[in-house]
Amino acid sequence: MDGWMDGNRPYNFMVSEFILQCAIDPDQKTIITISLALIYLTTLIGNLLVIVVITIDLHLHTPMFWYICCLAILDIANSSNIIPRMLGILLFNYSIVPYEPCLLQLSMVGYLALMEGNLLIVMACDRYVAVVYPLRYPLIVTSKVVWASIILVIIIGLAYLIQYLVYVRELSFCHSNVSPYCFCDYATLVQIACNDDPKYAILLSTTTVITAAYGVTLIFFSYYKIAQAALKISSIKGKQKVFGTIFTHLSVVTLFYLPLIISYILPGVGLSTEACNSLIIVGILVPPMVNPLIYSFRNKEIKSSIYRLFMGTRTNPEIEDP
Repeated sequence: MDGWMDGNRPYNFMVSEFILQCAIDPDQKTIITISLALIYLTTLIGNLLVIVVITIDLHLHTPMFWYICCLAILDIANSSNIIPRMLGILLFNYSIVPYEPCLLQLSMVGYLALMEGNLLIVMACDRYVAVVYPLRYPLIVTSKVVWASIILVIIIGLAYLIQYLVYVRELSFCHSNVSPYCFCDYATLVQIACNDDPKYAILLSTTTVITAAYGVTLIFFSYYKIAQAALKISSIKGKQKVFGTIFTHLSVVTLFYLPLIISYILPGVGLSTEACNSLIIVGILVPPMVNPLIYSFRNKEIKSSIYRLFMGTRTNPEIEDP
């Protein structure tokens, strides 16, 4: 690291690496390590199974399942971007991360999180059209609309990515290159940087607020309209099924947004570093693990397809509707 000293000004150096301390309670290190490994294994198996089943079964080549397939790909990428390095730190003390890989991880954390948030919005809108306008659904949600919405999600994510990369390369470090967190992200570098300009922190809070605000609003509005439509269903069993689906989907959305909002928008609420680490881990790593259970394995068509895949039969009479 090359630097200079100017009077009483702090030492400013060119950073070539960062040190991630991954501050967690030492008494919980073993259980956290085991939990992370199990989360990663479950995430990989569940989401890969979803991708394989949807890809090979032509009956599942519909808008809803293409969105679920995209979500599974994002979930694998999100977990693979974070968990292997965290396990390396916890198991082998590989806490030193070179500058460029740290920037890559930082970029992908924000990029994938924003893409997943926007994809959840698209999926909620898709279900809204399917339930509220069932007869017009095939005319509204065409293949072109599906791929256009997916491309839009990617473009919005890229705009975010470029903006943050420009800002993060402007950061200078004059005190330390040590982070108490378990992975590289924009908020971490802003905290340990010595730039006085508030624009760096404002960018993070503003982006998070706007993303969470329009995401939560659109998703909850979509499910509110779905709930209204469900009330018109005469069958009690049908109502229970729809409201059960709404509840589980909104639980995943809450699990995705709430920890990130607390950690990034409300950093001054008195949370310890260990608590912030736990919240961020929950918000980023738990949804990819439970998404296949919520969006896929509860679905009759996917359960039937999995049964045919492994049992080599056309149908499973216990899965098919009577």
